Amino acid sequence: MDISLRDTFLSRWREFFNSADLPVTFEYVNDPREAEIAKSTVETRCFIAALSDVRAGTSLAFAASSFGCMGGKHYCGYSPHLRAGIAEFLSHDEQGEGERYKKNPEIAAEVIGRSPRFDAPAPFLLCKRWDKLTGADDPAVVVFFAIPDVLSGLFTLAGYEEPDPQGAVMIAFAAGCGTIVRYPFVELKSKNPRAVLGMFDVSARPHVPAPTLSFAVPMPRFLRMAANMDESFLITESWKKVQRRLSTQ
Repeated sequence: MDISLRDTFLSRWREFFNSADLPVTFEYVNDPREAEIAKSTVETRCFIAALSDVRAGTSLAFAASSFGCMGGKHYCGYSPHLRAGIAEFLSHDEQGEGERYKKNPEIAAEVIGRSPRFDAPAPFLLCKRWDKLTGADDPAVVVFFAIPDVLSGLFTLAGYEEPDPQGAVMIAFAAGCGTIVRYPFVELKSKNPRAVLGMFDVSARPHVPAPTLSFAVPMPRFLRMAANMDESFLITESWKKVQRRLSTQ
C-alpha cells in the first residue's frame, strides 16, 4: 500500500478522533510475511477474542487450522459448513436448550440459508493494526472497534457523499466474525460497497469492551472517507463538541 496513505490517515485520525483506538485491517494472502500464525487454543478459540492481540499491535495470520470455533472458520471462508445442529443452537432444541436468538429452528435455518456464501481466496487471513501496515500490504477491509461517539463520526463520514439514506451502511444478523469478515468482503463485490455495523452477537460481546461495536469498511469506501475528512463535518464546531467529550472517555 501507499505508506503516505497510512501516515496521512494516522495524522487525521489523531486530529479528529483524539486517542480513539486505531482500526485493524484484513487481507487474504498466500504469504503471512512477518505476521505470527495464530494458533487455536482454549483461550483464543473465538476469532473476536484473538483479535484483541491485533488491536494491541500484534500482527496475526489466520489459517484454516487457526480456528477453534467452527463459526469463525466458516465466516472467515475456510469451511463451507457450520457445525451440526446450528439451527437448534441459534434457537432451541426439543429440550428447550439453545441461545434463543431466533424463535425456532425453522427461522434460524432460513436465516442461514439466506446468508451470502464466502470462500477465502487465499490460505491466510492477515490481520494488522493500521499503524503496523507496510508497503507490502494491500488491505481490503478496515475494521474499527469503537464507542458510540466515534461510531457517530464514522457513520456520518461513510455517508458524506452518499445520496441514498441507506446506501452507506448495512447491518445483518450474523456472528461477530461474520459482520467484520464475511459481509464486508461480500460487499467488495458490489459497485458501491457499504460499511457494515456489527458486534451485536451476544455470544461474542464478552470478548470486546462493553461500550464497543464494530464498523467494518471495504477499502473503496474507506478511501473515500479518508479523502473527505478535511472538508467534512469533522472541521465544524458540532463535531468539536463531540470531540471534547472523547477526551474524557
